[in-house]
Amino acid sequence: MITFIVIAVAMVLALAALLAVPLLSRRPPTPQSPKTALVVLIVLAAGACGLYMTFSNWNWSSAATAAAEGSPQSMVATLARRLARDPNDLSGWLLLGRSYSVLAERAPEETPLAIHAYERANELAKGENVDALLGLAEALVAQDDSQLAGRAGDLVDKALTLDPHSPKALFYGAASAIQRRQLPLARERFTTLLAQNPPDNVRPIIEQQIKAIDQALGAAAPPAGPATDAGVPLAGGASARVRIHITVAPTLKSDEKGDAPLFVFVRDPGAAGPPLAVKRLPAHFPQTVELSSADAMLAGHGMQVGQNVEIVARISGSGGPLARTGDPFGSVAYHVAATGAVNVVIDRLTP
Repeated sequence: MITFIVIAVAMVLALAALLAVPLLSRRPPTPQSPKTALVVLIVLAAGACGLYMTFSNWNWSSAATAAAEGSPQSMVATLARRLARDPNDLSGWLLLGRSYSVLAERAPEETPLAIHAYERANELAKGENVDALLGLAEALVAQDDSQLAGRAGDLVDKALTLDPHSPKALFYGAASAIQRRQLPLARERFTTLLAQNPPDNVRPIIEQQIKAIDQALGAAAPPAGPATDAGVPLAGGASARVRIHITVAPTLKSDEKGDAPLFVFVRDPGAAGPPLAVKRLPAHFPQTVELSSADAMLAGHGMQVGQNVEIVARISGSGGPLARTGDPFGSVAYHVAATGAVNVVIDRLTP
């Protein structure tokens, strides 16, 4: 449309020139020649615009507001204002919650607004709407992943009573059961999810989780197992613990993210699955934290003496456990001993 308007204006100016030049080039020029030429130009331009706006089917009012109202933030704000006038629209609150959750992927400060929207939807549905329950649970986990062992986990359990075959409810329900160390329940939910023929990119993740749970359950089964840590038998030997001193490189100090949490975890770089140990802490530096086999996400699936692992410290801009582009982090390789100490410098940004 912009290209068309530019071409149309150019054509009008060309036509005006054809009519005005003879008027201005008369010899001798009359006093009225410049005025006549100017009138010709104005009449042609105004007439062309008027005729096009009258007989074209272009929606000029929509075009004028499209730029201002076309951004996702503007559309979400418009929906929020409408719901302020009609606060009992359940589907509207669900849509608002989903919209804020999408915005929160790039702007974590939108997460409380998503929680508020889903809270309202859940209130209107009297706790009987699966989408409201799962949306609220997901938003709570995005703000604080430990909620899977608390209120978010309870919401997912309620959703599963309403829809036992919901893929999202089964996935979050299994993750909640892992955090609550209910491994048989987690396995049951992952198995049910696997039977629903999930996408090819998701199936290996579920299979890996089931395998890790089976290993943990198998290690816990023998009555006279190997050494234990906090009452949990370990899969391969003695318990292990490591003290981790964490600092931030001077070049990254200006990028610290205020109240963003710090995740410190031990992972096996050669295997998929949950961390071998993990803690969520306030992001202040320097600080020292101790991780042990008891900090494993899966009971019995913690770090073992003699294992080669990677220790990672990451500041989470989103507030959640998953890495996002721009998150500052540092890592170090470590050969697990019964006790040990390492230094980790946060000196890079997640690509």
